[in-house]
Amino acid sequence: MIARMSKYDFVLYAAQSEDFIARLRELGLVDITTTGWEPSEEDRQLLLDIEGCTKAAEFLKAFRADRSHDALRGEPFASGREAYEHYAAAQREATAIRTEIARLEKAADELRPWGAFDAERTAQLAADGVVLRYFSVQRSTFDKMKEEWADSYTLSEISRTDAAVWFVVVTALGEEVAIDAQEMKTPQMDIREAERRLATERERLSALDAEFARVAASEELLAQYAAELRERLQGVRVEATARHEADGSLVIMEGWAETETSAKVDALLEAYPNVVWLKSDPTPEDDTPVKLKNNRFARIFEMIGDLYARPKYGTLDLTPFFAPFYMLFFGICLNDAGYGLVLLAAGLVMLRKFREPGMMRRAAWFATLCAISTVLFGGICGSFFGLSLAQYFPSIPFFDFQGKFFIISLVIGLVQILFGMALNIWTTTRCFGITHAFGQLGWFIILVSCSLAVALPMAGITIPGFTSGSVAFYVALGIGGVLLLVLNNPRRNPLVNVGAGLWDLYNNITGLLSDVLSYIRLFAIGLSGGVLALVFNTLAEGFVPEGANIVVRLLVMIPILLIGHGINLFMSTISSFVHPMRLTFVEFFKNAGFEMATRSFDPIRKMDKTNE
Repeated sequence: MIARMSKYDFVLYAAQSEDFIARLRELGLVDITTTGWEPSEEDRQLLLDIEGCTKAAEFLKAFRADRSHDALRGEPFASGREAYEHYAAAQREATAIRTEIARLEKAADELRPWGAFDAERTAQLAADGVVLRYFSVQRSTFDKMKEEWADSYTLSEISRTDAAVWFVVVTALGEEVAIDAQEMKTPQMDIREAERRLATERERLSALDAEFARVAASEELLAQYAAELRERLQGVRVEATARHEADGSLVIMEGWAETETSAKVDALLEAYPNVVWLKSDPTPEDDTPVKLKNNRFARIFEMIGDLYARPKYGTLDLTPFFAPFYMLFFGICLNDAGYGLVLLAAGLVMLRKFREPGMMRRAAWFATLCAISTVLFGGICGSFFGLSLAQYFPSIPFFDFQGKFFIISLVIGLVQILFGMALNIWTTTRCFGITHAFGQLGWFIILVSCSLAVALPMAGITIPGFTSGSVAFYVALGIGGVLLLVLNNPRRNPLVNVGAGLWDLYNNITGLLSDVLSYIRLFAIGLSGGVLALVFNTLAEGFVPEGANIVVRLLVMIPILLIGHGINLFMSTISSFVHPMRLTFVEFFKNAGFEMATRSFDPIRKMDKTNE
């Protein structure tokens, strides 16, 4: 559900604004509107510093995980700002050194075939008129053309591999060399000098670890500095977007707070001197921030909805309604109890590792719930790592996924679409009244009537008194038709409604057809994953030599099965994550009348390392 919000308008002296914002930050319950904020050059640097601190925290996490740094002990810096500045400088230097190392490694690869030589002596020879030209060519070509080239030029082979030969040609200054080989630049140093420079640069890079160790010892100070920067950004955004009146002496700000906690905000405002404030309920024209408040189950799936958008304030939060469908769709798409057990083990490991509330904890529960759905549906279908359990347990009536689920996937799609339409009708009725939902209600009545009177008998189920030829069926169609074609908009002329209703009917029919057909992907993805699993099982068996004993069979089959099922599990899991999300965002959200919010509720508050 969407938390109720209260709107505040503040008017205060400009000289008080900084202290007022600090008091609101300590309270941590008010979201100040900063829409339209454009960062200045100074603000952009602040954003870069915040991003730099985030990257520093990530770098230090990897730095501490590297056991080769355990022996390093650094003296902490005096402040977080100093630690960050030293980190940034060391990181810039390290980047430059790595670039130079990469250049030298490439140069060393080019110089290695030429071995050790005196670069200064080579340059002196060139000054005296004796020029060395450097070439490389395929070994077969060199062996074939060597004698012919030697008749015209003085050449010497330097080194060779199975593929190529490197050689030099001695010429006079300005002499042309007509050899069908790749000429290379004259080396400015030999391999010894290149390796010496590489060693020097690597030593410089290793020496920076001592600086990073000092930054790691100042990690708490760095986290505190990052929190200070984020708090400063809050104040900058509020100050930049506040409206100044009376020649800049007054400041007007707009704020939002949850209705259930607004009493604390009221108490602060009443005690704060020289501030005028107005409290009101949001209107449809307001850009009201949105905060979701769901039960423990639905809260896990908020991360899926947030990948699209938060629902607009005043509408319906669809998270509790699409969550069970998403779990079901994930299990259908992956459709293998063995794969589900692997994901379940991964989810349980994540739950054990991430015990604190937060995004990773929710992700762990999300993986666990989807895994449970996969185990259950895969068990019903009798699929275990591509094996058909029906062959081993013939007495158990497993569900025939391949033979029966094509039609069932369409039925599931129709059910979710109708459910979304029902939610849309309810939301429209709640917000604007039942008369504004007549068009949607008429289309819904027609679809439900056709489903019950026409589609159900195809499955062998008949509702007494409500068939395709019954009076009740035609009455339902008539009521739905009147609502859809005549009463779809109470503010328009009925004749205009008929034309608009016919156009809506055409769009609804074509749209419904494409929406329902989209759910075939549930069958297709589940089938493709099962086929691939079966292919890898067959492939593993096919590579076993005839008459091999159990040890040989295991040595041959296990690597193929691990690699094959690993690839299939990875690809199928991605598909099972993406395609149910696509059905949710496109088909379900559209038919449920989803409207997105432009902002989420984000109160200004004291920052620490947990709320980055």
